Amino acid sequence: MPDREPLQQPVQFLKGVGPARAETLGKLGIATVGDLIFHFPRSYDDLSDLRTINQLTAGELQTVAGEVVELGSKELPDGRTILNVVIADAHGACLEGSWFNQVAPARQFRYGLRVAFSGKPKWFRDHWQMNHPRVQILDDQSEAPANQVVPVYPLTEGLHPEKLRDLIRQALAVGGDHVPDLLPPGLRDKHRYPPAPQALQHVHFPEILGQALQAKRRFIYEEFLILQVALAARRRDTHDRGRAAPLPADTDIDARIRRLFPFALTNDQNRAIREICKDLAQDRPMQRLLQADVGAGKTAVAVYAMLVAIAHKHQAALMAPTEVLARQHWLTLEGYLAHSRVRRLLLTGSLSAKARQEALRDIRAGNVDLVVGTQALVQDDVEFARLGLAVVDEQHKFGVAQRARIRKLGADPHYLVMTATPIPRTIALTVFGDLDLSIIRELPPGRHGVQTRWSSAKDRDKLYEHFRQQLRQGRQAYVVCPLVAESETLDLTAAEQLHAELKEGAFRDFRIGLLHGRMKDDAKDEIMRQFRERELDLLVTTVVIEVGVDVPNATLMLIEHAERFGLSQLHQLRGRVSRGAVAGECWLLAGMTSGDADVRLRAFTRTSDGFALAEEDARLRGLGEFFGTRQHGLGELRFGNLIDDQALLVQARTDAIDLATRDPQLKLPDHSRLRDAVLARYGKTLDLAAIG
Repeated sequence: MPDREPLQQPVQFLKGVGPARAETLGKLGIATVGDLIFHFPRSYDDLSDLRTINQLTAGELQTVAGEVVELGSKELPDGRTILNVVIADAHGACLEGSWFNQVAPARQFRYGLRVAFSGKPKWFRDHWQMNHPRVQILDDQSEAPANQVVPVYPLTEGLHPEKLRDLIRQALAVGGDHVPDLLPPGLRDKHRYPPAPQALQHVHFPEILGQALQAKRRFIYEEFLILQVALAARRRDTHDRGRAAPLPADTDIDARIRRLFPFALTNDQNRAIREICKDLAQDRPMQRLLQADVGAGKTAVAVYAMLVAIAHKHQAALMAPTEVLARQHWLTLEGYLAHSRVRRLLLTGSLSAKARQEALRDIRAGNVDLVVGTQALVQDDVEFARLGLAVVDEQHKFGVAQRARIRKLGADPHYLVMTATPIPRTIALTVFGDLDLSIIRELPPGRHGVQTRWSSAKDRDKLYEHFRQQLRQGRQAYVVCPLVAESETLDLTAAEQLHAELKEGAFRDFRIGLLHGRMKDDAKDEIMRQFRERELDLLVTTVVIEVGVDVPNATLMLIEHAERFGLSQLHQLRGRVSRGAVAGECWLLAGMTSGDADVRLRAFTRTSDGFALAEEDARLRGLGEFFGTRQHGLGELRFGNLIDDQALLVQARTDAIDLATRDPQLKLPDHSRLRDAVLARYGKTLDLAAIG
């Protein structure tokens, strides 16, 4: 019989699983013996804190042992029934266990029965009480329950915890010894992890809590290791595909570039530049992610890198996901390069056919040094004469096919990815695991924080008056709406509707513009020009301004229906009013909030640290939703959490890089099972030619 066959047996082969129970288990994604074995507890109840009743403290999980001395049930005035069971310990102290609307517990009790109650006690009137305690029957000699660590499993209606544990016990007996140990023995010994079959026993039936947690860590680490080995293989494959032109930055080049900036770079910017220049000087294509908090100056670093390439007579390309962002980059570059000899070009989808053909001829002939564009840059007819560096902004907003095309723009160019959306380091190491990482957190001197306040609709009139006072003093403001036009299905204020209301009402004495994604490009450009040049006081807009819009005099923002936005989106929007020398204000108007929305808004008003907000966002949404990471082919993690299990992820990455160095194709016998697991899970989605 092949090793894996027992793991593939349907759960209906287990005792006590008929068609109905198999259907119930199916709701939890459990169809086979292997599924049952890897249905891990979400937490554990540690019942090892055994006390006498007189030693109890309120609100903590504790266990007491005693003898049943009273049994009774009664109906309450509200129609509920209550079962009360009183136990007395060896010192004569009593504790009452209570169950509401449950008849099953009554069947297991009788006078004189020795039991252990586990729960969080409270003092009620003149005695200790536990509501719905966990009950374990004791034998005559035992003073403590047999199960002092009890797993808490994800369940579904119709499945009792004890029945699930019985089925898992059967599954382990059938298939536990057939679970392949994917960890190389060397790594297993290094981290003192038990073999897979033993670890599974400890996960489901631990003797002490530490045993359970170490066993669970073992499988989290294994999952992370498989992922990081796959990413290390893709990274090596990318590096081995070709050679890039070395583009070293000497002191002369450095001085010429810095003269173009009207400000001194921050320490973080200089560190990122050193890391990038070290990569550019190599004959291996740079693969680096540059991420920065909002307003921390990543564009200046990218400009420095592009000018290094241009200094070596190579071309550079900067690609943005939207035309608004591409044009903002173009304006920024025009400011930096106004007194330089850099030949530059803006290539977007709005160019006429004739203008586009002329631009393509200049790019192909090498008559252009620097090209800024949208996805128009990755069309098949775009050919560079000598592309040295491709810079891609907000890469997570591009599809997989577009990113593959970006890498083919030239003969193995250096590759710099930028994002102004802060990503927790652990997620960056995973989603962008084949890239080196540079982070800019430090804000330039003179940048002020943004005061963030959460208000309700009843304060709207006061808020409008505050905005009017600020506008009279020469400030400018954004009002952000979640929708462009009114919706029949969503009760939300729309940009077009609010623009009309404000123009005729509260802000009729001010110049008001409207901006949204459905407008034609030339109309959007004109509105942004008017706003930048202070021909407009207030701009009613959608999230089209989320990234890249830079108007230093705009220091006020009102976000309508703030509960409808994600944390990263709110943080990007707030960044639009932190661009100048005057402290910005961001006001949130939210409807009824509950659950995640309430948590989001409280976190957002509490901190302006984009990386802290990104961690909270990841906790709330999970990896699969965070920045659309499913498009990276990573899928969902089964055991690990990239935020809570950071230390294990970093360790797995370190070990994976070491493995890739010592045995790049995992050909050693000790690595064969790991290699099979990597290819089975990520071989196709990550195109792992390096170990395939």
